[in-house]
Amino acid sequence: MNVNRKRVMLLLISLLLTFAMLRLYLHIFPGTNLDVGGYNIHHLFVGLLLIVLGGFPLAIFDGNGRVLDFATVTFGAGLSMALDEWVYLIATDGSDRSYLLPVSFWGGVSMISLVVLYAIIMVVAVRAGNR
Repeated sequence: MNVNRKRVMLLLISLLLTFAMLRLYLHIFPGTNLDVGGYNIHHLFVGLLLIVLGGFPLAIFDGNGRVLDFATVTFGAGLSMALDEWVYLIATDGSDRSYLLPVSFWGGVSMISLVVLYAIIMVVAVRAGNR
């Protein structure tokens, strides 16, 4: 098994950059919501759609190229959006004000950190197995 270093970097950068940009944007504009037909669509759900859009090509297609690189970035951004709201929606009432609470922020940081650590562990394990 080989590690695609480029895709690892694309994944980690898209995870971290999406989290940072999303948090910054929603801190500056806290009342921003995506409302469709009277329903508030949290970025968790947008993230799940991006995970499917990016994850399927990664699971189905073999090789390298721009399409799979784009799928990796899409997957990473979607995963970041979903994980950012995971603790927030479990531990708070889901309001705009609650999103700005420390439990929401540190919950997002914790989840993103765990995923980054998981990716690093997988890379280290594959490298150790290839020796």
